[in-house]
Order: sequence, then C-alpha cells, then structure tokens
Amino acid sequence: MKFPGQRKSKHYFPVDRRDPLITQNPQMTELGQAYVVGIDQTLVDIEAHVDEAFLTRYGLSKGHSVVISDDVAERVYEELKANNMVVSEFAGGTIGNTMHNYSVLADSHSILLGVMSQDIRIGSYAYRYLCNTSSRVNLDYLQPVKGPVGRCFTFITECGERSFGINAGKMDHLDVAHIPEAVIKEASALVITAYLVRGADGTPMKEAAMAAVRYAREAKVPVVLTLGTRFVIDENPQWWRDFIAENVTVLAMNEDEGEALTGFSDPLMAADKALDWADMVLCTAGPIGLYMASYTEEESKRETTHTLLPGQIPEFNMYEFSRPMARLSCRNPARIYSHISPYMGGPEKIKNTNGAGDGALSAVLHDMVANSYHRMNVPNSAKHAAEFLTYSSLAQVCKYANRVSYEVLAQSSPRLSRGLPEKEDSLEEVYWER
Repeated sequence: MKFPGQRKSKHYFPVDRRDPLITQNPQMTELGQAYVVGIDQTLVDIEAHVDEAFLTRYGLSKGHSVVISDDVAERVYEELKANNMVVSEFAGGTIGNTMHNYSVLADSHSILLGVMSQDIRIGSYAYRYLCNTSSRVNLDYLQPVKGPVGRCFTFITECGERSFGINAGKMDHLDVAHIPEAVIKEASALVITAYLVRGADGTPMKEAAMAAVRYAREAKVPVVLTLGTRFVIDENPQWWRDFIAENVTVLAMNEDEGEALTGFSDPLMAADKALDWADMVLCTAGPIGLYMASYTEEESKRETTHTLLPGQIPEFNMYEFSRPMARLSCRNPARIYSHISPYMGGPEKIKNTNGAGDGALSAVLHDMVANSYHRMNVPNSAKHAAEFLTYSSLAQVCKYANRVSYEVLAQSSPRLSRGLPEKEDSLEEVYWER
C-alpha cells in the first residue's frame, strides 16, 4: 500500500521497509489484510451530441432529466453507436468512482458489490464499465443479472444545452444472498451511498444494503456514508439523522446536502451539527474548499501551527493537528475542525465537477485503511496508543482530500487515471510542508 499524501519526513510506513527495531509479521503483511468494501448501483455515464429532433423522437425534454424505460434506452444507445454520436462512455456511480480512485491512490485492492450484466459484448456499456475500473478493484463479488446495468445519458444539443435520460436497468437488483458477510466483517471500512436505501419498489437493493450495514456494525467495522444528493435527504431528514446516529461512523456530503440534513447553510456549522450523529464528517463546499470535523481525546489534542481561522466557531481549527477518533472511543471527547481552500485556487479550467466529492472521500478512505494496515502490522507502534480513525492528523487528511479533489476537477473523467505525482509539477511543495 502506498503512503497517503506526501510528506518530507520519513515514517515507519510502508511497513515492508524492514526496520531492525520492528518485528515483521509475515502473516499480516500478506496482500488482503486491509481493504475497503463498497456497495453501488452500477451505472455507465454516456455523453453524446444530438439534435433537437433526436430529443423529440425519444420523448426527452430539453434541459431536463427524464427517466426512460429499458426499451427506449436500448434504442437510444443503438442509434447513438450506429451514427458515431457518442463522445464518451465512463464507468459511473458514486461508490464505484470512490473504490476506483481509492485503489489508484493506495495501489491496493478494494471490493465492489453490485450487479453486472451477465452477457457482455465487446464495446458495450457494461464492457466500458469494466475497462474503466482499476484492476485493483475486485469485481469477483458482483452479482450477474440478465439485462443492462444502469445508464445515464447526457445529450448535448448544438446550443450547448444538456438534457438527461436516466435508465436504472438492473442496478437495484442486488440481493442479500450476494452480500458476503465474512468479507465485510474483515474489512477496514464499508462504504455506501444514500441512493441505496431508496431503490425502486420491488427491488432488493435496500434490504441488501441494510444487511451489509448490520454485518459491519456487528464486527465494529466503520460504516462510511456519502449522501449523494440533497433531494434524497429532503424527503425525510429526520429518518437520515436517526440512521446516521445508529449506523454511520464517517459522513461525506456537500454544502447543499449538509443544509438539507442539518438546517445550516454554513458548511462549518453543518459539519459541527452532523457530529451529533457521526464521528467524522467531510463537507465539500465548492470554491470555498472543504471542511472536516471529528472528535479526539481531550488529553490528546494537538494545537495547529497554521493561522487560526475565523468563523461561526471562532478559531475553529485550533486543534486540527489532532487525530480523529470515534466519540465512544474517547474518555473525554473534544470536537476538532479543519478547513482548506482549493488547491492552488482550483484548476485554471474546471473540466468536470462530477466526482470531485468522490475523489475527496477516496483520499479519506486511503488514510483510514492505511491506519488499519499499519495497526495490523505494527500493533505496538506509538501511532496506535489510542483507537484513532485515521493514520494522519485531521489537517493532513483535509489537505490530501483537497488535493485529490483538484485532480478530478482538472480532468474529464470522474475516475483518476493515475495517482498523485511523486513530485508536484507546480513546485508548490509548501502545500505538503505546512
């Protein structure tokens, strides 16, 4: 596993760098001892240039999002392919993106649960999904289904207007029988999205997701929830507050989702309120940057050397050099916060906003799994004097998440094609030294 983020100082990590003071445990250093599991609605994002007559022919509404049937989706796709109208086909899905990006960053394996078309033709959308997913993501547990995975069509007309056609296919047909209990109970984290629990009526996805959460809780495996969209939360905010309080360790959201959940439009206050229910919170806030909040042991707090920041919580980043912990792991829990502005002010040209939050979450997961991996291999290290959630301080995790988010914004795909550069081209190394 690669070390999360970049540092000038050397750490006893990775643990396969043999140190005479550390007793090596061959059994624990075998591949597979630290990994993350994600459950997703497998779908493919398909972008195409069309004319208005095309939209009319298929009953699509210009500038809007329309749910389309399997039959219409097949006819649309066949016409797009026959006339070379497809611009791009990318594997999509919030958790699928996150698992891919995690494996690229960590150079380590993850496991994706979901469905996949049983019959795959070369060049088809299901084929594209597999091609666009890192070989480090274990797809062996996908449930085979007769029919298509989900498809999200983006139709771009000559005026530049974007219209959308959404076809669920069989993406909500993951059943409980394909949730591997033993795999989840041995994982370092389970990652789910809010979309999973509002699957179409008559589909087994919600039951499967809840079973996975139950297995994780029984084994004290951290459950990570990303909210996905505020519209899901708006339907029943209190249900989500109760669900998070009962099941979730780490919560990821943007400022709109945070407002729907907490009632606070200010991302710092939304993150603070979310700590009433979760143990660690990631809140992305577009051009403002991102916020993180968590708990730590009162006696273990470490003061920052960064400039203290103003906000509705004065000097809120005072203890951002502390390492996050679950509230129940603290004798005297104290809340800690961190914030960072977009890396280098953000990309000169933003090519893609889809997936920036998924990229940030993948960095947080990398640091969490690295902590688990190190604890397994060097259990007597001072790094594990308490039950920390991450290997790094809240401030360092915040920087790492921000840097990965920038990388996604600067490219066309929501999935990373490579990890972070070993040496920053911008020479902005002070970013990592702060």
